[in-house]
Amino acid sequence: MLNRRILRIKAFKVLYSSVLSSDMSLSHAETMLEQACEATRDLYIYMLGIVSPLTRIARERLEAAKGKFNPTEEERNPNMKFADNALARLLDEDADFQKIFAKKKYSWAQYDLLLKKIMTSVCSKEYYAEYMASEERSLAEDCKLFTKIFEEEFVDSVELEQILEEKSLYWYDDLAYALTWCCKTFRSLAKGERWSLLPLYNSEILKGEGVESDKLFVRRLLQASFAGYEKYSAMVADAVTGWEKERLFSTDVVLIVMGLAEVATFPTIPVKVSINEYVEISKFFGTPKSRSFVNGLIDRLVQNLVNEGLVRKEGKGLL
Repeated sequence: MLNRRILRIKAFKVLYSSVLSSDMSLSHAETMLEQACEATRDLYIYMLGIVSPLTRIARERLEAAKGKFNPTEEERNPNMKFADNALARLLDEDADFQKIFAKKKYSWAQYDLLLKKIMTSVCSKEYYAEYMASEERSLAEDCKLFTKIFEEEFVDSVELEQILEEKSLYWYDDLAYALTWCCKTFRSLAKGERWSLLPLYNSEILKGEGVESDKLFVRRLLQASFAGYEKYSAMVADAVTGWEKERLFSTDVVLIVMGLAEVATFPTIPVKVSINEYVEISKFFGTPKSRSFVNGLIDRLVQNLVNEGLVRKEGKGLL
């Protein structure tokens, strides 16, 4: 679930918060980081839990139409394909999933207005019409439909974003990740793979000798960045000229510090990989000029660390 790019971003946000607050302890920062990571998995579970409520809304609409004073033939004998979909049934009957959902006190019950709005939108789409017209009834078919729903109906929903922001400080920024993991889960089920929740860290899948725990990686990264912040930020200040100082954005400094800390701390990660990661991240958290600025400055400062013998890599071609 959480790949190294996402973990670097989460560590960056925590470190940036610590810089702004100026009095945050390392232990507090580590707690924030762990909560931020766990929150992404919680949101993934919460979004999976919307499948059954959407199905319930569809079923209630069909029952209401059937109970009209003079229902049409189609309303008396409705197409129950979506209302009886196998994915909702799978989740409803999974005792472990329901136990997790209940333990976290999650519910969509109070958000019927949003659910009805989503279903109205879904029912107007061509992909839904094609699904309902198909005679195939299978878990794979239902998973393909919900993949479409998650990809097209939730991404730009202002109402959904407001709900998530009210529930958790971390969830607003994590929605894209959670939706991606939900769709990945649906696709694996469509292929006939066994149903299970995705693990929090990718390293839980890629087990074996030499595979470093992603959880340990991001914690060590935060610790090294936290401990070396004054040293590395001073290097940045000394390296910039007068005109560069005007372009220096606070997020740029934090990203460069993290890049230097990573290069100096992890002997098995190639220098180019570390530099490229923070250059890419700068595109989302800086100014339009951050990418080129971070790229040039971090490359220069890493070379200074190499020349001083402060960077040691295990294996050829990692420097």
